[in-house]
Amino acid sequence: MAQRKVIITCAVTGAIHTPSMSPHLPVTAQQIAEAAIGAAEAGAAIVHLHARDPETGKPDQSPEAFAPFLKVIKQRSNCVINITTGGAPTMTVEERVRPAATFKPEVASLNMGSMNFGLHPMLNRFKEFKHDWERPYLEGSRDRIFKNTFADIEYILTTCAENGTRFEIECYDIGHLYTLAHFVDRGVIKPPLFVQSVFGILGGIGPHPEDVAHMKRTADRLFGDQYRWSVLGAGRNQLPIAAMAAAMGGNVRVGLEDSLWIGPGRLAESNAQQVKLARQIIEGLGLEVATPDDAREILQLKGGDRVNF
Repeated sequence: MAQRKVIITCAVTGAIHTPSMSPHLPVTAQQIAEAAIGAAEAGAAIVHLHARDPETGKPDQSPEAFAPFLKVIKQRSNCVINITTGGAPTMTVEERVRPAATFKPEVASLNMGSMNFGLHPMLNRFKEFKHDWERPYLEGSRDRIFKNTFADIEYILTTCAENGTRFEIECYDIGHLYTLAHFVDRGVIKPPLFVQSVFGILGGIGPHPEDVAHMKRTADRLFGDQYRWSVLGAGRNQLPIAAMAAAMGGNVRVGLEDSLWIGPGRLAESNAQQVKLARQIIEGLGLEVATPDDAREILQLKGGDRVNF
């Protein structure tokens, strides 16, 4: 019997944390490229990418912000490149889809429902900010909905329909799985599905082991053998939930987008450091870490030679 291979996705930067929270958060195109390549060398088959303004670190969803690091990563690594369509909760869906529509990656992320996305508790931990936008951005999440309506989801799916891009389908709660089932039933999205279950974001499902099991049971019932399951745990939940998922037959996502930490009170110094710990968990369970080409086969991706960068 063939050994099961576990896909590690690394989310390199993102729209959750701000530059003042960690000196190790990649901000410039060069930093993002180096972080992604380092994560791939450590064992990540897929790198999930956002872009930032190089001066302020503010999330930037313009294709011009993505272009410099996409080309460098492709030249120096065989990893699967995954471009966000989530962007940030402050952006319109038209802004959010532009990089994926422009560059036609093998994988793009896709949020499967609107939600309260509570970042404001971070203000209890972080008091000093370097840039004017950071505090209002976090505080604003008290009264901000991360909008992903049925129309928004369909807009992203249809905008990217001819690109051959598959989706990292981000499900922050049980209802998001049913929304995905709706689009599958309509034929708007086709298997194999890559379902990324997100645990521990305030406003979404919690990080309890029962929550993890409930998410998998529901996905199993709705999608059977038509999906591949992966998880991410926010903050301190990252590695415990990765361990649970790997033991339960799933894949894992780590990275500084999801957690700045490597242990209690210890900031991760790189994305690669988190990938190495995830790899230790996977190999400690007697499992094998998937290569980029393994991931392409498992997820039936179009290949890195068919992207537009």
